[in-house]
Parts: sequence; C-alpha cells; structure tokens
Amino acid sequence: MAVSTTSLNSTLIVKYQTGTIPTGGPELKKKSLNDLKADTSVQDFYDVAAALFSLGQHPVTNVLLRKNFEAPFELHPVL
Repeated sequence: MAVSTTSLNSTLIVKYQTGTIPTGGPELKKKSLNDLKADTSVQDFYDVAAALFSLGQHPVTNVLLRKNFEAPFELHPVL
C-alpha cells in the first residue's frame, strides 16, 4: 500500500564557525529558521542562507534543510 503524505513546513539550519577550540578543532554554532513554507525550493532556501550569512562575520560550514511531513496512520482490521 502506498503512503500518502502532506507537507507541513520546513526548517533551515545554518552551521557556522565562530573560532577554534583549545584542541585546534573548529568551534561551531548553528542558527535555525523555523516554520518556513513547505513548498519553497531548495535553491531558494540556500540563497536565503547565503544572503543572510553574507552579512555576518563568521563563515558558514553547512546548510541543512529539514522538511516535515504528515503521514496519516490508519489501522486496518485483521482478517
């Protein structure tokens, strides 16, 4: 049986480097934008992240996109 889903919303997560830790590795932080339109294209999400973080002083290390879906669950009687 095929599963039918409904798109709910998306979250854009941008990870960026703020410095280095004592052992020499990168110190990373992240910012999230929640409840974004589910039908926005991946390219648009990336462009927004690039535009926003170009105004900051820390380099972006990763851009993540989390899409939330709903899949209704129905119980079927056992025959």
